[in-house]
Amino acid sequence: MTKKRWITFDLDGTLMQNPFGAWVFPEIAEAVSGRLGRQHDVVSEMVAEHEARMASGRYVEAYDWDDILRERLRKLDLADPFEIEPLVRKHSVPPKVWLLESGIREVLAELKAGGYSLAVVTNGFYKFQAPVMEALGLIELFDEVVTPERAGTGKPDPAILSGLSGQIIAHVGDRLDHDVQLANRSNIAALFIYRNLPADLKSLSPFMRMKDPLGIRLLSEKARKEERNAGWSELPSELLPAALVDSVHEIPALLDALKES
Repeated sequence: MTKKRWITFDLDGTLMQNPFGAWVFPEIAEAVSGRLGRQHDVVSEMVAEHEARMASGRYVEAYDWDDILRERLRKLDLADPFEIEPLVRKHSVPPKVWLLESGIREVLAELKAGGYSLAVVTNGFYKFQAPVMEALGLIELFDEVVTPERAGTGKPDPAILSGLSGQIIAHVGDRLDHDVQLANRSNIAALFIYRNLPADLKSLSPFMRMKDPLGIRLLSEKARKEERNAGWSELPSELLPAALVDSVHEIPALLDALKES
């Protein structure tokens, strides 16, 4: 039996835009404020709890938005249940959700035709991601969808990849702290998506962009935003990608180059 060769992808910010920020969270905030009879920013409280859980390594719990909301409702003495999945399904319709580039499905199909197996590796729970993937015609292009509640952990813990049998060639994502760190900890190539690169960087190969002073500065600024202005003198090696990618359309050629190296 031929060993599978995997390319893994993050979803949000890499391939698609989900409806949480613009639609789901505002509806939750409106509903909670309505029950209280006053304005209350429950979403900020939910995000703060999410960040606290992430900081303590509770990766699965950090993305259990139902549990986070239930905890907030209990503290507000609001006992009625509130399920988030129906809201995600309600709002998982274009133009509320969209693919971040034209031709994404075609690139994924090209990779599959080239013999790669494709897996989503996301920190979002399946019940929150599948409706968006279905609406955008993504779900049928992936062989596996790996999520925290299924894997028992989340990015950047390498154990999230343990269910993929075969060889993982590269991971594609848009976050240094989650995606690039996961790939480096797992000894696979980190292909970091940073769209709308300056023209000077676009003219370089993706492997050279992250070695250019401008590329290093962009990566350092991104890392500081993700890590809340951590005081590094230079970017930690775990946060350095193998390639700085402007578009998913560059990925097939990148993989060919990795194969030859």
